[in-house]
Amino acid sequence: MKQPKKSSRAEAAEAKAYIAALPARARSGLMKLRKIISGIVPEAKLGMSYGMPAFRLNGRPLVWFAAFKEHSSFFPGAGAIRIHAAALKGYKTSKGTIQFPHGKPPTAGLLAKLVKARLEELK
Repeated sequence: MKQPKKSSRAEAAEAKAYIAALPARARSGLMKLRKIISGIVPEAKLGMSYGMPAFRLNGRPLVWFAAFKEHSSFFPGAGAIRIHAAALKGYKTSKGTIQFPHGKPPTAGLLAKLVKARLEELK
């Protein structure tokens, strides 16, 4: 049986609860990340997707972020990572993921480039 869809308010509350429950070092980095993304795309809605906080734009997934035991990750998609590979040399990356130390997300400028590249993909 299909689960009823959560309201955007409930999803935002779930994402905020996820972040609030993290250890302080991980929480501070994800809070910075969330604030920067909100500033870049203020119309994007905070929610949950694949069990982690995410932003949606016009109902479509934009970017995701999460904390793990040894690092935090930002998921802007493979295209954004490929386009900005040179700027990401100091980070561990995979096809669609950037790993960073807890509390030390990529700079606001780099995040802006990655989010804008992802926006271009969604057009």
